[in-house]
Amino acid sequence: MKKTIITVVGKDTVGIIAKVCTYLAENGINILDISQTIVQGYFNMMMIVDTNAATKSFGDMANDLEALGRQIGVVIKCQKEEIFDMMHRI
Repeated sequence: MKKTIITVVGKDTVGIIAKVCTYLAENGINILDISQTIVQGYFNMMMIVDTNAATKSFGDMANDLEALGRQIGVVIKCQKEEIFDMMHRI
């Protein structure tokens, strides 16, 4: 299984989750875990997704999600699980 960590941060607006999840579904990406909070009007979401059956490369997916984030007014970042784990080791 190829896992990717996706983070979404920005001012809360209607439809953020729907737009991100629609993109993932349309590109064969399965959501394994999702957590989201809203603190004083700021939206924060972290997802762990399985990109094994993805129809696009990791780079294309990351670029598409970054562009989607700009369209909806949030910042979307993607990191491969192994890179994320190495960066956050204690």
